[in-house]
Amino acid sequence: MRTDPVVLVVEDEPALRRFLRTSLTTHGYRVVEAGSLREGLAMFTSHNPEVVLLDLGLPDGDGMALVQRVREFSRTPILVVSARGREDQKVDALDAGADDYLTKPFGVPELLARMRAARRHARPSEQPVVEVGALTVDLERRLVTVGGEEVHLTPTEYRLLALLARHVGKVLTHRQILEEVWGPGHARHTHYVRVYMAELRKKLEPDPAMPRWLCSEPGVGYRLVDLET
Repeated sequence: MRTDPVVLVVEDEPALRRFLRTSLTTHGYRVVEAGSLREGLAMFTSHNPEVVLLDLGLPDGDGMALVQRVREFSRTPILVVSARGREDQKVDALDAGADDYLTKPFGVPELLARMRAARRHARPSEQPVVEVGALTVDLERRLVTVGGEEVHLTPTEYRLLALLARHVGKVLTHRQILEEVWGPGHARHTHYVRVYMAELRKKLEPDPAMPRWLCSEPGVGYRLVDLET
């Protein structure tokens, strides 16, 4: 019996589907394919994939509808792979529940790395201690250390860092961060995030001007990741 992880590719371009099938199969994945929104939803329920690669521009609808439908009952990682490069479109996809976003064209190594990260952190709440390089966030003890040395954070700084740690590797939009850390009604106050992120970088990063762990996604949001791994 095959135990290769299943990847659902929802993409209407046959050439790109072939490219993804060949690349992923070579690296130990089993690929199932769909060329439309309707077929993608059907294949998701019948194959229970571990990762979904989703194009937004489908012939029978917007791929965003698949993200919203899947998020009603599943936390399976969804990586949007689209030619749409505008920041607002990335934000919309991530706010709808996508885990990451790759703009065409992209390299296979980057795709594989994003997939590994998404699979690794599909259940972030089950990780009581999150380690990213020399930075450690103990979510149970509310303890933050860098290189083994405790770092004291304000309550808001800790809530922001803990949110990123619970979703380590995943980009969170400004809206998602504001609603989780500051509560509903603060979606327009993006300067809150910038100010507190700057303070966190001063306390945690070896070089705040060139952050290694608290990384910006310009115009979209932030993610906690080790850029040197």
